[in-house]
Amino acid sequence: MPTLTADPCVSCAQHRAQSLVRLGISTDRWDYLIALAGNPNVGKSTVFNELTGLRQHTGNWPGKTVARAEGAFVHEGKRAKVVDLPGTYSLLAGSVDEEVARDFVLFGRPDVTVVVVDATRLERNLNLVLQILEITDRVVVFLNLVDEARRHGIAVDSSKLERELGVPVVQGVAREGAGIDDLVSAVHEVALGTHAVSAVRVEQHTDEVEAALDELAPVIQDAFPEVPNPRWVALRLLNADEAVEGAVLSGELGQLSHDESGAVVEIAPVEARQRVRKTAMSLRWGLPSDFQDVVTGRAYEVAEQIAVRVQVRGLKKVGFAFDRKMDQWLTSRIFGFPLMLFILAAVFWITIEGANIPSSILATVLIDNGHGALKALAAGLGIPLWLDGLLLDGVYLATAWVVAVMLPPMAIFFPLFTLLEDFGYLPRVAFNLDALFRKAGAHGKQALTMCMGFGCNAAGVVATRVIDSPRERLVAIITNNFSLCNGRWPTQILIATIFIGALAPSQLGGLISAGAVVGIALLGIVMMFLSSWILTRTVLRGEATSFSLELPPYRPPRILRTLYTSIIDRTLIVLWRAVIFAIPAGAVIWLISNVDVSGVSLAHHAVGWLDPAGLLLGMNGVILLAYVVAIPANEIVIPTVLMLTVLTGGSAVGEGAGVMFELDSVNATGELLRAGGWTLLTGVNLMLFSLLHNPCSTTIYTIYKETRSTKWTVVATLMPLVMGLTVCFLVAQVWRLAAG
Repeated sequence: MPTLTADPCVSCAQHRAQSLVRLGISTDRWDYLIALAGNPNVGKSTVFNELTGLRQHTGNWPGKTVARAEGAFVHEGKRAKVVDLPGTYSLLAGSVDEEVARDFVLFGRPDVTVVVVDATRLERNLNLVLQILEITDRVVVFLNLVDEARRHGIAVDSSKLERELGVPVVQGVAREGAGIDDLVSAVHEVALGTHAVSAVRVEQHTDEVEAALDELAPVIQDAFPEVPNPRWVALRLLNADEAVEGAVLSGELGQLSHDESGAVVEIAPVEARQRVRKTAMSLRWGLPSDFQDVVTGRAYEVAEQIAVRVQVRGLKKVGFAFDRKMDQWLTSRIFGFPLMLFILAAVFWITIEGANIPSSILATVLIDNGHGALKALAAGLGIPLWLDGLLLDGVYLATAWVVAVMLPPMAIFFPLFTLLEDFGYLPRVAFNLDALFRKAGAHGKQALTMCMGFGCNAAGVVATRVIDSPRERLVAIITNNFSLCNGRWPTQILIATIFIGALAPSQLGGLISAGAVVGIALLGIVMMFLSSWILTRTVLRGEATSFSLELPPYRPPRILRTLYTSIIDRTLIVLWRAVIFAIPAGAVIWLISNVDVSGVSLAHHAVGWLDPAGLLLGMNGVILLAYVVAIPANEIVIPTVLMLTVLTGGSAVGEGAGVMFELDSVNATGELLRAGGWTLLTGVNLMLFSLLHNPCSTTIYTIYKETRSTKWTVVATLMPLVMGLTVCFLVAQVWRLAAG
C-alpha cells in the first residue's frame, strides 16, 4: 500500500525528476485519462499543479460556465492527461458543478478517478468517495492535509481506510509535495490494471429498493449497453433525477459513451428508452415516500461508520490555538471590518507607492529614451513621416504607456493578493462581507471577486467562477467594474492632488488628496451594492443563495510559487490582452489628431461637437473624447487628455501635434489643465466619471468570454456608463446652483 514515507528525499526535486515529468498544458495525446475530484477547499488544485506543473489549460465545459483545467505528466514512459473536475460535495446533480463532475466520471470514462480527501473532515469527504465508487471502482484516494489533521489532534489509519474502501489510499501534504510520488505510482498501477481493486459499494438498501434495482438495471443495460454502471443509473432514476431521466429520453445517456475506436454509439431506439422510463416510474411508485432521504441517509451513515473506524481522535493539538486567536480578531463583529479595511488599504498603498519607481523607470526607458531612439532610427531609414507618426507616435506610445503604467502595479498587487489568499485570509473577507452582499441580493463570494477587481476588472470577472449560481455570478460580473482597478488609480491620484489637495495647506495636501481617492473607492463599493440590489430585484430577480464557507487553516504563504503564479497566470495574461487592444487605440488616437478636415484635425472637430455635452456634465469635450478613444485601456486616458488639451488650446507643450505625453511634475500638469479651462468641478466630475464609466475593452472582451452573451455584455458595458453620466450631470447642476 502506498503511504506517506519518512524519506526526506521523497519530495526533493532530484527524486521527483526521476519519476515524474510535468507537461503543463501539453495534453494533445495520452495513454490514460485521470479525473481529479474532491470537495471544495481540499487542496485539489494544489494536487493538480503538483502533478502537471504550474501551467494549465483553463476553459469552460461545453455548454457550461463552469471552468475546467487540464494538464499532463509522464510517468515511466506513459503520458497521463489530468482533468480537474469542479469541486463538489455530491454527485446528485443539485448544481451545475455537480452535474459536470458526475457526467465526466460516468460518461467520460476516465481510466482513474483520483478523489482528494481532507483528512480533517473525513466523514463528509467520504460521502463523495462512496458516491464515486458507486459509478467506478477505478479510484485512488489521496488523503490530503494530514499535517493539518495532526494540528487538530486527529490521525487517520490509511491502511485501514484502504481496506474499508477497497481502493488504494495515499496520504500526504500536497502543498509540500509529500505523497505525490506515491500517488503517481498508485494511479499508474490502477490505470494499467496491475493493482487489483475491489471497491466497496453502498448496496445495503432496504429489500424494496434492492428488488427495484434488480428489476430496473437489466432494462437499462439492454437499452444502453455501453453504460458502465446501470445500477447507479437505476438508483438515480428511482430518485427522480431529472438530468439522468432527460439523458435517457433524449438518448444522450448512450451518446455520451464511446467504444474503443472512439466512435459515437448510436442512439437507442425510442421504444427502449420509453421502456426504461416507464419501468422506473412504475417501480418508483412502489417505493416509500421517504425513499430518497433513506438512500441519502444510508450513504452518510456508511461514511460516518468508516470514518469512526479509521480515525484516532483526542491526540495532542499542535498550533491549533493560533487559528482560533486569529479568527477572534479577523472575523470579529467589532474588529473584523476595521482590520479588513486596514489590510486592504495597506495592499493598495504598497501597490501605489511601490509602483511609482518601476513605472518611472519603464516610462524613461520605453517613452523618454525608447521613443526618441526609434524616431531617430526611423528618420535614418527614411521612413515616411505619416508611417513614422502612425507606428511610433500612435501605436508604440499607446502600448508603451499601457506597459509602463499597468505592469508595475499589477506585478505588486496580484502577488500581494495571492499571498493573502495563500495565507488563508481571503475567505475571512468573504465571511465578513457575506451579510452585506446577501442584503443586496448578491452572493457572499462576490466579496472575493470585488477585491480581485481592485487589481484588474478583467481578472475580477474571471474570478467570478468561484460563484456557483449562474444568476449571482452574472450579478458579480456586471457590477465588478465598480471596483477601482489599477488602471484608474493614477488618474484618481493625479486629479485629486491637483484640484483637491491644493485646497488644503501644503502639509495636509497629500493626506486630503489620499482621503479623496479612498472616498472614491468606497463610493465604488456603495455603487456595487446599489447596482446589485437593483439587478436582483429587476432583470435578475431571485433570492440570494446561501453557501457553506469553510475557513481554511492559516498557513505560511509560499513566496516563490506565489510570485510565479500571480505574475504568469494573472499579470502577464491581463497585460497581454491590454496591449492587444492598445495597439489599434494608439493608431486611432494618432489618426484623429493628425488627419485634417477643412484645415482642422478630426480631434479638434470632435472636441467641438462634444463640448456642449461635456460642459453640461461638468467636464468638457476633451475628457469625453479621451474616454472614447482610450477605451482599450484606462492607462492612456491622462496622456490622451494632455495631448488633446494642447491640440485644441494651441499650447506649445508636449512632443508635438497628435503625440501623447505626460509632464514631469504635478504642478506643470495642473497649470496646463487650468489653462485649458479646468476647474474644481471639472476635476471632481472627472474623478467620478473615472469610477463610473464603461469597462475597458479588455474587461468587455473578458465579460463576453465568460458569459457568451452579447446581451449581458452590453448591459455590463452600458449600465455603469449611464450611471456615470447621470451622477456627473446631477453633481454639475447642484454645484452650479450652490455657486449661484
